[in-house]
Amino acid sequence: MKQSMDEYEILLRETREQILDRLKMCQQDCQHWDPDLPIIYVITPTYSRPVQKAELTRFSQTLMLVSNIHWIIVEDSQKKTLLVENFLARSSLNYTHLFEQTPPFYQRKGAARGVVQRNAALRWLRKNRSLNDKGVVYFADDDNTYSIQVFREMRFTKEVSVWPVGLAGGLMVERPLVNMTTGKVIGFNSAWRPDRKFPIDMAGFAINLQHLLKKTTAAFTYNVTAGFQETYMLEQLTTKDRLEPKADNCTQVLVWHTRTERARLSEEDKLKRTKGIHSNGGIEV
Repeated sequence: MKQSMDEYEILLRETREQILDRLKMCQQDCQHWDPDLPIIYVITPTYSRPVQKAELTRFSQTLMLVSNIHWIIVEDSQKKTLLVENFLARSSLNYTHLFEQTPPFYQRKGAARGVVQRNAALRWLRKNRSLNDKGVVYFADDDNTYSIQVFREMRFTKEVSVWPVGLAGGLMVERPLVNMTTGKVIGFNSAWRPDRKFPIDMAGFAINLQHLLKKTTAAFTYNVTAGFQETYMLEQLTTKDRLEPKADNCTQVLVWHTRTERARLSEEDKLKRTKGIHSNGGIEV
């Protein structure tokens, strides 16, 4: 009986410590919350792969340094996965966790990725936010690299703001071209399909929340040529002359279209094949 009581006391102590740790994390998070600042809604599609947790961890470390972030993660899955669920629960970020599986026909190589996931996030915003809410919407993939400055630049977007993206479109930098006298976007330096109306990378623009909510049907679609997702969305929201150039008139690179090298797991495959086990048995990687 005494042993059972001792074990129970240890369990209570551990539970109390966990609660205190969580409260401490929440307190730290609140220090990054300013009721006078617009919220940045960061929409991130994600899918299961060996480097998924590593990618999300790296990106989350950046978001933790930015005030008033609401991270909307949308899994390409039939349901929420335990890995992402646990990851978000352990973070100190304000988040919404959704899922939307890509239709089988569009899972083929070459099809646009993240279409239904981004649309799921847009539906959530339209259902849970109103024209009284101040904020900015940003589509941020989990494998890009972001300076915290890019979030400061976008926060007070009036309609649609734009900036350069490094390592995009086959160039060192893909960017809007700005008339330094008028501060207006006059063109783009894109090399791939420069005939696009908005040759901008997904990481190169942000949308005012109220402006987006007024455009009640604005969404992404599979019914456009690959690489035209950004143009299709922006055509529903604005015109070139209304774009708001950021990052010192689009002369600074604050986000990079990076990609993580595919994990080489030949030894892992061999271990599974020869011994029927995994190196990460019981361990989340």
